[in-house]
Amino acid sequence: MKNILFLLLPFLWIGSVVGQDSTQLTLNNIFNEYQFYPKSVRGIQSLKDGEHYCKMSKKGLEEYSYKTGEKTRLIIDNETLKVDDSTVLNYSSYRFGPQENLVLLTTETEAIYRHSRKSSYFIYNTQNQNLTPLSPNGKQRLASFSPDARYIAFVRENNIFITQLKDMTETQITFDGEFESIINGTTDWVYEEEFAFTRAFYWSPKGDYIAYYRFDESKVKEFWLTKYGSLYPEHDKYKYPKAGEDNSLVSIHSYNINTKKIINMNIGDETDIYIPRIKWTKENNQLAILWMNRLQNNLKILIADPASGDSQEIYNEENKYYIDITDNLHFVANKKDQNKGFILTSEQDGFNHIYFYNMQGQLIKQLSNGNWDVDNIIGFDEDQEKIYYSAAKSKPYNREIICTTLKGKEKVIEDTEGWNKVKFSANFKYYTSTWSNANTPPIYTLKTIKGKTIEVLQDNQALKDKVADYNFQRKVFFNITTSENVELSCWKILPPNFDESKKYAVLFTNYGGPGSQTVTNSWGYRDPWNQLLAQNDIIVVSVDNRGTGFKGEEFKKMTYQELGKYETIDQIEAAKYFESLPFVDPNRIAVFGWSYGGYMSTLCMTKGADHFNTGIAVAPVTNWRYYDNIYTERYMRKPQDNADGYDDNSPINHVEKLKGNFLLIHGMADDNVHPQNTYDLISALVAADKQFELMVYPNSNHGIYTGRNTTINLYTKMTNFLLKHLKQK
Repeated sequence: MKNILFLLLPFLWIGSVVGQDSTQLTLNNIFNEYQFYPKSVRGIQSLKDGEHYCKMSKKGLEEYSYKTGEKTRLIIDNETLKVDDSTVLNYSSYRFGPQENLVLLTTETEAIYRHSRKSSYFIYNTQNQNLTPLSPNGKQRLASFSPDARYIAFVRENNIFITQLKDMTETQITFDGEFESIINGTTDWVYEEEFAFTRAFYWSPKGDYIAYYRFDESKVKEFWLTKYGSLYPEHDKYKYPKAGEDNSLVSIHSYNINTKKIINMNIGDETDIYIPRIKWTKENNQLAILWMNRLQNNLKILIADPASGDSQEIYNEENKYYIDITDNLHFVANKKDQNKGFILTSEQDGFNHIYFYNMQGQLIKQLSNGNWDVDNIIGFDEDQEKIYYSAAKSKPYNREIICTTLKGKEKVIEDTEGWNKVKFSANFKYYTSTWSNANTPPIYTLKTIKGKTIEVLQDNQALKDKVADYNFQRKVFFNITTSENVELSCWKILPPNFDESKKYAVLFTNYGGPGSQTVTNSWGYRDPWNQLLAQNDIIVVSVDNRGTGFKGEEFKKMTYQELGKYETIDQIEAAKYFESLPFVDPNRIAVFGWSYGGYMSTLCMTKGADHFNTGIAVAPVTNWRYYDNIYTERYMRKPQDNADGYDDNSPINHVEKLKGNFLLIHGMADDNVHPQNTYDLISALVAADKQFELMVYPNSNHGIYTGRNTTINLYTKMTNFLLKHLKQK
């Protein structure tokens, strides 16, 4: 009977959350009914004329006028889009060809890893309404039109193919691709995860060359994951280079469409390196190759000739910490379409700013300045030579949209307090604006470049009304100054009917990793859950510790070679601040985190055990020796060269300090933060004779959503655990 009652306890706890009020927040209406997910405007693509855009609807692919916001035509009618006489094609995304008479449709998509997919592609001809499969020989990856619209290139089984659209003949251009050995035209696991790209082939401006990556991962060690559900569980293995271990050998090649010759690009004799990006310049015979050393503190730009493979260095940046890789590199052409320079972002003056160089690598002008960080270059208007970028200019947790010329003349495009994002038309005369703040769901608006509103595409008014009906409390921003005189950005959500004469529990919800932010003035996807906890008399807070982004390079890179040390100090200082408040119960302070946040919550529960009595760690890194080398070595160097940095702040080495209530959760098919992290933490906790709770999800990856009811089961588990230990007895 005890066992039965124990198993029922979580559901008794959740009953106290659900209640009978029709406007009572529940886990069911958050995670099963998705009542608090904002509506979005997706799939908008500008056409080449810049005066029209397309978006997907239930009817099909529709064209609209930027100027009026009105629909102008139905490009694809879904009812007539049939593979045969009876089967209607169900497509998930689309891409126009260069002349916009052909549309590439993506169907039957299967996940490979977290960001990679394979699909069946179809080509739709808007003039004769013909629908043609790209290839009958198996699913394809990363299909891409050539600039002259003669070909589509794609990857299948680690080789590159091209289909000639005139007669749909298929040609294989690489032949050495082999599973777990040689990869052509796409990336290995660690490049996909940490350098954030999967398409690793690129057409030259005139379409007569394809530049591509080749990975030799034959010496990279394998990691095995087990999938359950059959009599004998299946094992998935893949190449995963952990900190200090061998990487793939990477080379860059060009394929000449006309001569069918493959040429190796000269990237130097050193092989223990990274090539985090390649990019064609404005000229057909100049390929930019970004070269980076293993420690990721030296970035070079090489310009290679695709016909000969010869290369020369035009840019060389060194940093005493590390250099982040972005997509902010853009080449600038003169009126004859010849290269005259390039723009990129760099932290060389202590903040992330935009710089303009000539093709000899000489600085022409720094285009943004100040004690604030540029986030991303959003677009470059080549005709007007204007750069559009987002920045945390007013406050670290806001985003503004700013335009600057190559001469440094600046103009604000969007600066409404909160989080601004934009997407421009091809001619930069119009844009779609997405704005939200911490207390307002996203609003999508179509505007002219002068800021005039053409149409509100989605205002999420129904959700705004709903959160008011459900008594959502305002998220309030504030700062904490630590004993080391460090200013930390924070937000808090107070319970409804907050009473300073009462004593409340506090939950810290954090991530804390390098360059990240959880303190942002934007609508948060996890906020409904935070509001549910607040309605159960828990003050929910988040604190961006040292190591997080958008306060300059020194604040972000303070944690170099010592991940976990200063982050934990800052979270403990924040806990001390709340302990000092008269309305906080110092014996009921909790911490929750996922991934890097799980690493942080585990450190807070061990190194900060005197201040945190309850903690949840989901998919935590528990020893940086177990994580991939690109991410880990960027911040920690190799474990062979920084053993103390790896060991001093590994939670596994501090388990004896644990004295609170600790819940450990992991997906057993997590290909990113391996379950090994949790298993070894369990062994250490058991060896230290520490009690804790554990929940594992078979076949779930890092996001823990695989299988029926997984998400609500996870959040029910976590909610019950927090209410059990934080609710006033």
